[in-house]
Amino acid sequence: MMELSKTFDSQAAEERWFQLWIERGYFTADPDRAGEPFSIVIPPPNVTGQLHLGHALNVTLQDVIVRMRRMQGYNTLWIPGTDHAGIATQNVVEREIAREGLSRHDLGREKFLARVWAWKETYGGRILHQLRRLGASCDWSRERFTLDPGLSRAVVRVFVSLYREGLIYRGHRMINWCPRCETALSDLEVDHKDAKGNLWHIRYPFVDGAGSITVATTRPETMLGDTAVAVNPDDDRYRGLIGKSLRLPLMGREIPLVADATVEREFGTGAVKITPAHDFNDFELGRRHQLAQISVIDIHGRMNENAGAYAGLTREAARKQIVADLEAAGLLEKVEPHSHKLAVCSRCDTVVEPLISEQWFMRMADLAARAKEAVRDGRTTFHPKHWENTYFAWLDNIQDWCVSRQLWWGHRIPAYWCDKCGSEPIVAEERPAACPKCGGSELRQDEDVLDTWFSSGLWPFSTLGWPEDTPELKRYYPTTLLLTGFDIIFFWVARMMMLGLKCAGDVPFRDVYITPLVRDQFGKKMTKSRGNVVDPLEIMERYGTDAVRFTLAQLAVQGRDLILSDDRLAASRAFANKIWNAARFVMMNLEGAAQPLPPVADEKLGLAERWILDRLDAAVRNVTRAIDEYEFNNAAMVVYQFVWHEFCDWYIELAKEPLRAGGERADRARYVLLTCFDRMLRILHPFMPFISEELWQALRPWFPERPDADHLPIAHWPTPAAAPRLSDDEKKSMDYCVEATEKINSLRALLGYRPGDRPRAALRPILWPEGPIYDRQKFIEVNRKFVQEFNQWKRYATAMAKLTDIVVVFDSEAPDFKVISVPMSWGEASIEEPERFEKEKVKSSLEKKFAELNNHLERFRNRLADPGFIRAGFEKNAEMKDRLVEIQVQLGALESQIKALS
Repeated sequence: MMELSKTFDSQAAEERWFQLWIERGYFTADPDRAGEPFSIVIPPPNVTGQLHLGHALNVTLQDVIVRMRRMQGYNTLWIPGTDHAGIATQNVVEREIAREGLSRHDLGREKFLARVWAWKETYGGRILHQLRRLGASCDWSRERFTLDPGLSRAVVRVFVSLYREGLIYRGHRMINWCPRCETALSDLEVDHKDAKGNLWHIRYPFVDGAGSITVATTRPETMLGDTAVAVNPDDDRYRGLIGKSLRLPLMGREIPLVADATVEREFGTGAVKITPAHDFNDFELGRRHQLAQISVIDIHGRMNENAGAYAGLTREAARKQIVADLEAAGLLEKVEPHSHKLAVCSRCDTVVEPLISEQWFMRMADLAARAKEAVRDGRTTFHPKHWENTYFAWLDNIQDWCVSRQLWWGHRIPAYWCDKCGSEPIVAEERPAACPKCGGSELRQDEDVLDTWFSSGLWPFSTLGWPEDTPELKRYYPTTLLLTGFDIIFFWVARMMMLGLKCAGDVPFRDVYITPLVRDQFGKKMTKSRGNVVDPLEIMERYGTDAVRFTLAQLAVQGRDLILSDDRLAASRAFANKIWNAARFVMMNLEGAAQPLPPVADEKLGLAERWILDRLDAAVRNVTRAIDEYEFNNAAMVVYQFVWHEFCDWYIELAKEPLRAGGERADRARYVLLTCFDRMLRILHPFMPFISEELWQALRPWFPERPDADHLPIAHWPTPAAAPRLSDDEKKSMDYCVEATEKINSLRALLGYRPGDRPRAALRPILWPEGPIYDRQKFIEVNRKFVQEFNQWKRYATAMAKLTDIVVVFDSEAPDFKVISVPMSWGEASIEEPERFEKEKVKSSLEKKFAELNNHLERFRNRLADPGFIRAGFEKNAEMKDRLVEIQVQLGALESQIKALS
C-alpha cells in the first residue's frame, strides 16, 4: 500500500516519473507497431535558446494531444530537436572569443567552427532539458539537430536538385544587409520599428541654371549614389520639367528628372531622389528607366570610394557632415521632424542597409502556387481557419528567396569554383575531384552558408530519414499535426509546405494549429524591454509543472491571446490540491477493502452512483471531442468541471454517509469512487501527467477493473458506456436536485447560516405539461408526479444543503415556517429565515453592490461603443466583452437575491 502524504511533492514526482517513463521506453516509436499513425515534429527551438512561455504553451498543447493519442492506441511519434540558428549562434560564439581579444578571422574557418561545435555540445541542449522538465513525452531517442549528418545530406540533395531544375540560381540583386552580422538577410529577418527622425528638404539645381527642384529624404547620406530624381507624370507641378538634367549636390554629376507612376505626389515635395543601389523601390524604378547603380556604402556600413570626400565615414557621421555641407552651400531648404519605420536586423538590432549583391536565390512563384492549392483543396487545414488568410497573403506577394548567408556556421553551399577556367559554379552533392570542363584540380568551395530556414523547411521529412526511403518516412509522413506560433507562418510553415510538396511529394502536415500569444495579467505582450517576461521554470518551481501546464491549456482559446496571471496559476495549484485531498479521502476509506474491489453491476447502484458515472461518461466524450477539434481550453474546463464540482463537491460528499454506514452501501460507494478515480485520472493525465500518475499508482491496487498497463502514459483512454446509465426521468431528477441544492446553499450564504446550522427548506415545483394548451388537470398531475421523483433525491439534497428536512408545497400552500425564496428554472426554492435576521440591512448592502456593478456595466458598454476602442483590435474587444458577460451574470445573481429579500 502506497502512503499519501498530506501534500503533493511535485518536484520529486516530476523527476521520478519522467525518468521511469523514459527508461521504460513508453515514448519510443516503432514504425512496425500496430495502430493508426499519429506523428508530429516539434518546432525546433534555436540551439541558443532557453524556455520561454511561448515554448511552454506550444509544447504543453502538443503533449496534451500526443499523450491522448498514445493512450488511444495510435502509433505515435513525436520528434524533438533543435535548430542550429546560423546568425544567432555565430554571434554568441563571436562575442565569446571577442573577450579573448580575437575575431573569427584570427582563428580561421576550421578552428572557429570547432569552437562553435564545442559551445553547442556544452550549452546547446539546455532548452531540450527544459522541455523534459515540462514533461514533453517526445521520442527522445530520435532527437534531431539541423546540422546532423543525415539532415545535412538532405539539405545538400535538395539544393543540388533545385539548382539543376533551375529553381536555384546565382544573381545580382538588391538584398537586405546587416553591417554588424556582415550577412544578407531575408525580408523575414528584418524588423520594422517606429523611429523619430527628420525629413531633409534638399535643392537639386537644374544644369541650365533655371532654378532647382526640392527633394525630401530621410537618408541624406545615400544621395551620393543618386542617379535620378523622379516625379509622378500626372503631377502638374513638374509636367513641363520632365527630361531636364539636374546637378547632384556635393558630387557635381548630371542626373535626369524622370517620370514614374509609382511616385507618391503627397510625400514630401512630390519629387524623390532615386538611389538604385540602396533602396528596393529605387532599384526597381532604376531598372525600368535603365539608370546606373552606384553603391556608396560598403558591407561594414561605411561610405566607400564612390562617396568622394566622405569615403571612410560611417553612415551616421557621413549624414551629419553631408547635412552641414548642404547647409553651407545653401542647398538645404528646411528640416522637419518625421516619424517612419526603421528596418533593423532581428538578431542584433543594427540598422539594415539595402545593397546590391551577388547571392544565391530560389525561385518561389511555382512552389508558392502549389502550396496555396494544397490549403485551398483541404489537404492541409489551419486552426483557427482565419490564419489561412495570412498564409495566402504572403504567398500571393512572394519574391525570390535569397538563400545565401555570409556566415561560417551553417550548411555550406555545395557549389565549387574552378580558378582555372571560369566563373560558372559546379554544384554537386560531393566535392568534385576535378573541374568537369577543364580537368583542373584547383577547386574552392563557395564561402557562403544557407539561410537557416532552408534546412528547417525540410524538418518534417528530413527528420524521418529522407532522402532514404526509411520505414519511418513510409509510416509517419505526412505528419499529422503542426503546432506553432503565428509569427512564423511566413518563416517556416509556408516554406515547409513548399519544400514538402516539391521534395517529399506531399504536404508536410494535415493540420496546422496556430497557438495564441501569451500576454501578462494586464493584457500586455511580454517583452524584455517592458520587464514583464515570465520564466516558466520559475513558475514551475513555485506552482508545480502540472499547475503550469493545466493553466496554459485552460487559457488556450482558439484565436484569442492568452492572459496569464498568478491568480490563474494559483487556481490550478488549488485544483491539484483538491484532487490530492480527494484521493487521500478515498484511501482513508479503503482500510480492509479487497484488492481489487469486486465490481458492482449498474442495476445494483443507487441514483447518485449511476448519476456520477453518467457524468463521467459525458466528461470522457466531451474531453475527447474537444481535443480532437483542438479546443484545448474546452477540454481542460470539462476536466475541471467534472473533477472539482461533480466528483469532489457532489459525489464525495454524497459518498460519506454510505461509507459511514458500512456494509453493501459502503462497498458500492468505494466501487464508484475507485472507478471514477481510475477513469478520471486517465483523462486528466494529458494535462497533469505527474500528479495523475502519482495517484493512479497509489490507488490502482483497488481498481475494480484490472489496470491494462503498469503506468498511465500507456494505459487505455477510457471509453464511455455504450448505453445511458440513467433514464430521462432520472437525469431530470438529478438536474432538479443539483439546481435546488445550489439555490438553497446560496440562500444559506445570503442569510448567514454557519456550516453547522441545520435549517429547513421548501420547494415549490411549477412544471408545465407539454402541449400548447393549458390544461389545469394535467398541470396538477405533472406537479404531483414530481413528489414521486423528489423522494428519490430528497436525501441527497438534504445532505448537500445541510438541512434537517425539505418539504414540497403546491399552489397556495405554504410551509409551516417563515421562509425567504428564490426562483429556479422549474419552480421556487425557499429556506427557513433565521431568528434576528436584519433583512433590510442585508438588502441595502446588496442594492448598493448592484448599483456599483451597474455603473461598471455602463462604462464597459460605452467603451465598446467607442470607435477608438473598436480600433484597438480583436483581442481587446473580446476581453472587454468577456468582462461584460461576467458583470451581467453577477448582476443577475444579485437581482435574484434582492428579490428574495423583498
